[in-house]
Amino acid sequence: MGEAVAEPSTEWREVIDPAEAGRHEAQGKAFAEMQGRKDGKFGTGRALHRKQLAALRATLEVPGDLPAYAKQGIFAIPNKYDTWIRLSNGGFNRAPDSTPDIRGFSLKVLGVTGPAALGGEAVSQDFALINHERFSSATSEDFTTVVTTGGSTPGKLLLRVLKNPGMIPQLKTVQTALKEPFSGFATHDFFSAAPIAFGPYAVRVKLVAPSQQIDRVTEVNAQASEDWAADIYQRLDQGPLSYDFQVQFFTDEQHTPIEDASRNWDAPYLTVGRLAIPRQHAEPAFGEEVESARFDPWNAVVAHRPLGEVMRARKVAYFVSQQHRSAK
Repeated sequence: MGEAVAEPSTEWREVIDPAEAGRHEAQGKAFAEMQGRKDGKFGTGRALHRKQLAALRATLEVPGDLPAYAKQGIFAIPNKYDTWIRLSNGGFNRAPDSTPDIRGFSLKVLGVTGPAALGGEAVSQDFALINHERFSSATSEDFTTVVTTGGSTPGKLLLRVLKNPGMIPQLKTVQTALKEPFSGFATHDFFSAAPIAFGPYAVRVKLVAPSQQIDRVTEVNAQASEDWAADIYQRLDQGPLSYDFQVQFFTDEQHTPIEDASRNWDAPYLTVGRLAIPRQHAEPAFGEEVESARFDPWNAVVAHRPLGEVMRARKVAYFVSQQHRSAK
């Protein structure tokens, strides 16, 4: 189950700058403008994670032997939830799979009940995960600047860098992250990289790949980068895949900062569930349904609402993007 800990701290706090709402609105507009430009080239799609690779059916299984403090939200009682999975490349273009990129592993956990983070009743609990434990930027402002600049033409990119040379270190950080090896969706761990609530606690989320589990050996496919979808479907043709769903609890601001998404958390992980993907083949109709759906960390029960400045910015950016593409 991972490393059990003494009851975690509830002393986490969000620090909200009164001016950030205006910045988030401006960032949302910048993403919408970039999304519109890319739509003209690639067709209607998301601002980021535009290229869907696979749509999978799964179940999230919650065990009954969790410590009392871990029985929160959708993990409060033993259960088995039907779950949709969207695997994606992270970029704003529809580039070949071999292109260096961030990879996305998003979950939509169905059948949940309770008050929703955005008001009303929750219809799903979504988790947006990437193949990096932290973001390349501490704040949404830095992230937006780099992403929207990177989405420009080479000439505009050079001009913006010349006007703002302070961007160079941030761009280098992103380039370094993109160069980190990625072996595939069945052989790599995935992370929320930003915190969410876990009842009265705060956590970051991790999916542990089958290749990292003691009871399962999943070999790396050296040709997987040519077609990530083919790799995952070939594996599922041979047998099911199972991932440990883990959380990492807030301890203190020094080791587990809420507002700085660029820092790894220094705290143990605890397994609170198992994501089971049964044998299956690609289903075009289901793939279209997943592609048109909203995968948004703010599609959440109150007990698992997103935390921190990057997550607050995501609320605005995701909503603008969803409106732009008429997401369901």
